[in-house]
Amino acid sequence: MTRVSPRARNLRVAGALCVVAAAVLVTGCGASGDETTATATSEAAKVVPQQTTTASKSASGSPSATAQLTKDQKERKRLIEATKVTFDKAATTAVGEVAGSKLVELDLDDRDSDASASPSGSASASPSGTTSASASASASGSASPSAGAVKPEWVAEVVEKDGTAHTVRIDAVSGEVIEATADTDQDAAEKKQMAQWITEATQTPEQAAKVATDKKKGTVTSVNLDDNNGKGVVWSVDVVDSGWKKTTFDVDAKNDTIISEKTDED
Repeated sequence: MTRVSPRARNLRVAGALCVVAAAVLVTGCGASGDETTATATSEAAKVVPQQTTTASKSASGSPSATAQLTKDQKERKRLIEATKVTFDKAATTAVGEVAGSKLVELDLDDRDSDASASPSGSASASPSGTTSASASASASGSASPSAGAVKPEWVAEVVEKDGTAHTVRIDAVSGEVIEATADTDQDAAEKKQMAQWITEATQTPEQAAKVATDKKKGTVTSVNLDDNNGKGVVWSVDVVDSGWKKTTFDVDAKNDTIISEKTDED
């Protein structure tokens, strides 16, 4: 049985080609064609290596390499780079907000993600029917101006001994609690299930996160307690590496054994 959380969840070679084309055109002109052709060819030789060098830098991780990231990778990069509070500190804060509770879920989110992900965004059409610059940028896959204002937060779910769940939102820059509310939509069955899960999970989320990061170096962005298809409970841990790819590890919540791992290439 899968738990449903109460929390609602873009090389250029044109330059070189133009120079080569210019060399061909000059070849057909007048008696000085050989001399002119030699000059043009020499100039082309200067251009091509520069293009190659640029491509090499991009592949090696220079700032231009950012253009090679997928949309999801760019979003992870922006969010993680803006975050100052690590997952373990956020976990401690969340549990401290509700006495006697245990953490069952912790996710790194952007408070303004819904607004920045809106299809319309800041794009607008002029009276003539052309699309504004901001709309063009959005359509090409680059970030809109509003996407620069990242507001990272940790959204936690903690559960009391009787299974009562609480959502705690924590500012991922200052570490301050933004909001803490009890889940008023839980029924008796859900409370019973949650109470059982936190009893079965003898390994802490911090221990599961360490197992995951020992296997894959990176930043923990999510830890969730879930059912392992009726075979006990697991900690599902998301780790984002230096290339901004996310790997999800399912770690047995009783013995810290990695049951599965999957890397998201997007």
